[in-house]
Amino acid sequence: MPKAATKIDARVAGTEPARAARTPSPSRGLTMDQLLKTTKLTQIKTGDMVEGIVSSVRKHEIWVDMGANGVGVIFRREVGANTLKEGETISASVVDPELDEGYALLSMKRASKDRGWTELQRLFDEQEIIDVVAYSANRGGLLVELEGIRGFLPVSQLSAEHYPRVSDADKDEILTKLNALVGKNLRVRVLDVSRKDNKLIFSEKEATRDDMQSRLQSLKVGEVVEGIVTGVIDFGAFVNVDGIEGLIHISEISWERVEDPRKYVKMGEVVKAKIIAIDKDRLSLSIKQMAEDPWLSEVKKFKKGDKVEGKITRITPFGAFVELSPAVEALVHVSEMSDDESIDPEKLFKLNEKKQFKVLEIDTDNRKIALSLKDVKK
Repeated sequence: MPKAATKIDARVAGTEPARAARTPSPSRGLTMDQLLKTTKLTQIKTGDMVEGIVSSVRKHEIWVDMGANGVGVIFRREVGANTLKEGETISASVVDPELDEGYALLSMKRASKDRGWTELQRLFDEQEIIDVVAYSANRGGLLVELEGIRGFLPVSQLSAEHYPRVSDADKDEILTKLNALVGKNLRVRVLDVSRKDNKLIFSEKEATRDDMQSRLQSLKVGEVVEGIVTGVIDFGAFVNVDGIEGLIHISEISWERVEDPRKYVKMGEVVKAKIIAIDKDRLSLSIKQMAEDPWLSEVKKFKKGDKVEGKITRITPFGAFVELSPAVEALVHVSEMSDDESIDPEKLFKLNEKKQFKVLEIDTDNRKIALSLKDVKK
């Protein structure tokens, strides 16, 4: 006997589905021949989405009249947050097309999730920008739920405005900054979606890329911009310029030799800087180029052959660097320290000590001054 007939016979025989199916449906009152003529029968299978009319709402299950597809049951835990009433038309996902009792096992939760994956795939395909709110955070990023599906927004996919720039990649500090974003509205795109792998990845960076590119095109090298310092690290400082990430390298912070950027700029400080390069989606900035190079004026105080006093600032195997003024640094090469070729600079000099030198050469084009220690008495 065909499956459809089996399901109908089960209702007539007074089984549980028969007692549940008391609400009139469009299929009632028709003979089997009439039903077959007016209805296109297709055998339902696991994963199918079906429609039906709620025929009975009970404490632990909901019975559904699916017309030509027979009767289905939804256990209460699979109803989700829905409040159902008899006579209501619903959609559900087929978990098992036919149990031993002859009816289908359905799930509204799964149907909701199925619709969710379909919608997420559409959002990905169309690269639509959407609003999401993170419900939690870990050291790797933010946890986000959309369309009933849980996803992830990695730290690397946060915009320049929200990226947690911290000292020494302190994981606890990163987590603190990420927790501050929980509950806030974020504009994102779906970066990757895979129902098979249960994977859903979001990107705030991609959502802002188009707008950022248009703003980047309006900026020019040499232009002065204003931004907020979002992070200070050993090699420089990151600056948020109207949503665009900028970097001030340690060599561009000051005309002076900078050992620690934290002594020159602070987190949250508003700074003005000159754009010295535009690389893809990042700006290279300079604070020092906002002012005239003091080296050019101070170097005029020195002439070839002059005897000068300087302070040792660095010692290397090939020589020592000497500060002649706050803006002018010179080099005494190891060959100009002594006639003894085996001289060791580290044994000859001490950091911060002052000595007398002779100016051998001044190269203003390359900003270099050569000194001699052995000729100072000549």
